[in-house]
Amino acid sequence: MRKILHADCDCFYAAVEMRDNASLRDTPLVIGGKAEHRGVVATCNYPAREYGIRSAMSMAQAKRLCPHLQRLSPDFDKYRRASQQVQEIFRELTPIIEPLSLDEAFLDVSHIELMQGSATWMAQWLKSEVLQRVGITISVGVAPNKFLAKIASDWQKPDGLYTIVPDQVSDFLDRLPITRLHGVGPATAKKLEAQGIHTCSELKAVDLATLLDDFGKFGGRLHELARGIDERPVKIERERKSISVETTFDRDLPSMALCRKNIAELVVRLGERIERYQHPAINKLFVKIRFDDFSITTMETAGQTPELERFLPLFDTAWQRAERPVRLLGVGVRLTSEDAQRQLGLF
Repeated sequence: MRKILHADCDCFYAAVEMRDNASLRDTPLVIGGKAEHRGVVATCNYPAREYGIRSAMSMAQAKRLCPHLQRLSPDFDKYRRASQQVQEIFRELTPIIEPLSLDEAFLDVSHIELMQGSATWMAQWLKSEVLQRVGITISVGVAPNKFLAKIASDWQKPDGLYTIVPDQVSDFLDRLPITRLHGVGPATAKKLEAQGIHTCSELKAVDLATLLDDFGKFGGRLHELARGIDERPVKIERERKSISVETTFDRDLPSMALCRKNIAELVVRLGERIERYQHPAINKLFVKIRFDDFSITTMETAGQTPELERFLPLFDTAWQRAERPVRLLGVGVRLTSEDAQRQLGLF
């Protein structure tokens, strides 16, 4: 039986800033760009969340919800240093760590004999050490697999610790809303709820064939999640699936010609980033556009050469879907998976 921890720093960027300036702890605080520069909220502390402020919200909207909101620009060098401290503590416990971001990771402690092999005691130790050495709180979920551990870490946030032991998995899931399942977004949830499915217990009553008919391949995943099945291992090295660059403009780009000029600059930046990853295997190229009404469209094509001449036709097709001023432009490449590369090598 595996023992998996999911550790998640609470409102990480804001937590680091509050650690360094105690006067910020009780005031609504957001980290992100300026409202007048079309900034968005990267993260916010819990006093700010009481006003309905959330990550990815426009800074202008956040200011409307809370006029006395404090805003700080992100200091990524400081956040990386804090993240490295946290990761060092993780490594004292186990070498099997899968970082998900600066502030989040899975840890496999199945074969760790410290603390009498108790994953819950290990989680308590992690929380104590991170608070003492780094000065921030983390929430930790303990479970037999990654899917359940991630749900558990969010169960009692902030500064939470929740354990789902194997004997409790079925009872825990039966009460769990389908909206808490990974991959179930608003559209999928609406479709399930239209069929009278609101909890995992109700989802579990639907046979696999019906789920496959209604949701395709993802129906099989729903069948597994409703039963708490997740065989994914904790991967020490995560496989990168894409490389991209994008820019949000201070002012909307009003014309197709101006957008095409900015696409050229983005392609140069993309090429530099691809070089840093030592030219990985590419199988698709894509363009992303966010218009002034916040609608998003993407266009992609098969290809291995990320040149401007390949991206411009993609942009032209994508822009013609709305023909509106553009708020954000992005270009990127999809990478060939390791499995696909191995299969190609056979031939």
